[in-house]
Amino acid sequence: MKAKITSNIIYKHLLDSEKKIIIEQGGTRSGKTYNILLWIITYYSNKNKGKIITICRKTFPALRGTVLRDFITILKKHNIYNVDMHNKSSSEFHLFGNLIEFISLDQAQKVRGRKRDLLFINEANELNYDDWQQLIFRTTEKIIIDYNPSDEFHWIYDKVITRNDADFFQTNYLDNPYLEDSIRHEIERLKDLDENYWRVYGLGQIGQSKDNIFTKFHYTDKVPDNAKLVSYGLDFGYSIDPTVLISIHKQDDNIYLDEHLHQTNLTNQDIANRIKDIVGKDEIICDSAEPKSIEELYRMGLNVKGAVKGADSIRNGIDILKRFKIHLTNNSINLIKEFKNYKWAVDRNGLRTGKPVDKFNHCIDAVRYSALIHLRENKRGYYSIR
Repeated sequence: MKAKITSNIIYKHLLDSEKKIIIEQGGTRSGKTYNILLWIITYYSNKNKGKIITICRKTFPALRGTVLRDFITILKKHNIYNVDMHNKSSSEFHLFGNLIEFISLDQAQKVRGRKRDLLFINEANELNYDDWQQLIFRTTEKIIIDYNPSDEFHWIYDKVITRNDADFFQTNYLDNPYLEDSIRHEIERLKDLDENYWRVYGLGQIGQSKDNIFTKFHYTDKVPDNAKLVSYGLDFGYSIDPTVLISIHKQDDNIYLDEHLHQTNLTNQDIANRIKDIVGKDEIICDSAEPKSIEELYRMGLNVKGAVKGADSIRNGIDILKRFKIHLTNNSINLIKEFKNYKWAVDRNGLRTGKPVDKFNHCIDAVRYSALIHLRENKRGYYSIR
């Protein structure tokens, strides 16, 4: 391919990166998909022959209407497209001695079939983690992904960006010098219309839900030495839900939370063995819905008691915690995940119901048990959830 190309900084990322995985996170109209396709076409037009390149998205209608259409547009713009190179029935192209196939995740025989040299996943946040694993198991050279970061929590953030063989790049519409003024102005209108949309589609930053229950919390390497232990909180689980142990410490208007246990398939004897050296004779507040488990742990020598629940105890516990400046230790991975994802439930009109969604709450429940007994007399008042 010998032609003058029009590209932006994303194309340069791809040229410069020597890592196996290249991650292009960005806002709308930053040129992610276009420049990735342009790089694929030019990179495999010269010295790279006999390669299999897979370009995929979650569903085929979305693939056909976006990335496949852009690919054909680029070929036609550079006078490369030839109907003989394009097998429309299989959505495959034979280009410069290489095979470029467009597939979706509902084509299981292709996803789990032959190996490929290069993989490009468009809108990768639409996939689940198993989809990702099946695709990368069969990819021998490079993997490129792009997405708008609309999800507040996603496996891409935890399991891909953190890899030492991955390059991460973040762009937004300002990185696209060829964007029409009318489109740029439309994107910038989001500043005043929707703060979260502006973060995601304007700035290319990870979205934040307005329905989050805890919107302000802080991180710390450890609990300060002069913070006083309030108690431990224990939430029971078994096969699906984990058993969780959290310590709660207080210093003036600050509470410090530290995760000590988060594991499934633990019997009461297992729990006692795991935590007795951690808690010693300190008090543990447990889920009062499990009186038999509490009694068994008591007989094993642990200082356990049931939580005070009563009417509206979940909202009351949340209200108590919100009266403090909350600090989470950096090693409390599951606790942090819950604080990021614990949300108010909404009705069909998008209005809050006043009740939390029953997800991402095992660690938080353990903390609430302690708060309802030991922290409720502090900072009297009521937090409005509406």
